[in-house]
Amino acid sequence: MKKSRKIFVDVIDKAVEAANSMHPDELLFSYKGTFYPTTLCSPESFKALETFEARSDDVILAGYPKSGTNWLSQILTDLIAISQKKTPGRESSVNAEDVQEFPYLEVGDAEKYERMMKLPSPRFMVTHLRPENLPKSIFKNKVKILLLTRNPKDLATSFLPFFQWPGFFSFPGTWDDFFTDFMTKKMAWGCYFEYLSEWNKYADQENIMTITYEEEKENPALAVKNIATFFGIPLTEEQLQLVVERCSFQSMKKNSEKTHGTFGNIIFRKGGVSDWKNLFIEDLQDHNQKMDKAFEEHIAGTKLGKKLKYDLYCKA
Repeated sequence: MKKSRKIFVDVIDKAVEAANSMHPDELLFSYKGTFYPTTLCSPESFKALETFEARSDDVILAGYPKSGTNWLSQILTDLIAISQKKTPGRESSVNAEDVQEFPYLEVGDAEKYERMMKLPSPRFMVTHLRPENLPKSIFKNKVKILLLTRNPKDLATSFLPFFQWPGFFSFPGTWDDFFTDFMTKKMAWGCYFEYLSEWNKYADQENIMTITYEEEKENPALAVKNIATFFGIPLTEEQLQLVVERCSFQSMKKNSEKTHGTFGNIIFRKGGVSDWKNLFIEDLQDHNQKMDKAFEEHIAGTKLGKKLKYDLYCKA
């Protein structure tokens, strides 16, 4: 998959290069009340995205940044290869003549969506967008969506190094500053709790499967099997084990420089659960209280809220 890897690395390298010449205040822009990274997205692209025509056999992964979308992307890419009678990981599993696009739906130029019309089925797409900001054709054509969520304390903890990375967002503040921004909607892709609340409205639709980062960590084989079943992809035991092995954190981190360039160390940081306890420490106990209150106000009691098992993963 050299070509698709090169596309990912090229997009990130160009974004970093552009960010290095920008003032920190220019790194984010607001579109319909939500902030996005200037070096990856644009108002023109969002406008063009509105008329994008989805296909019923598209494969979509939706998840807020740092919820594990790169991890699940690996799984879905391998499953799609298997569905096409190809072996995951082999260079021959990708047709070099296929037109390739960066898989993140909202990232790229405004002409991207015209080029995507030429892509063969099934097209694989990833998005961090809330459902109301996605093309209406996705829901009209009942495209299957894998919705990935993660406990908010670990997500915030993992998001901090992402924003501090030199030359990308270059967040200059402390954890306390970052936490304030995270809780007051000043983040790229908006407020996580609002994200969960909006997606919860769609969680019961038959074309949407929800999965948490934590349950994927608990039982990777079962998670992969359930995902394959949802997308109608039969797996042999050997194929299942191959996908599980290739999507392990250790395997993906080892190959991260090849697959994601210098950005790999930021994306594949620790890959664990409950790392938040190293930041939500006793002298910052108010962070715990604020996060718990926000969860109760926005998502507790809903289908997605219950699935997150907040008391298990977010209480000390």
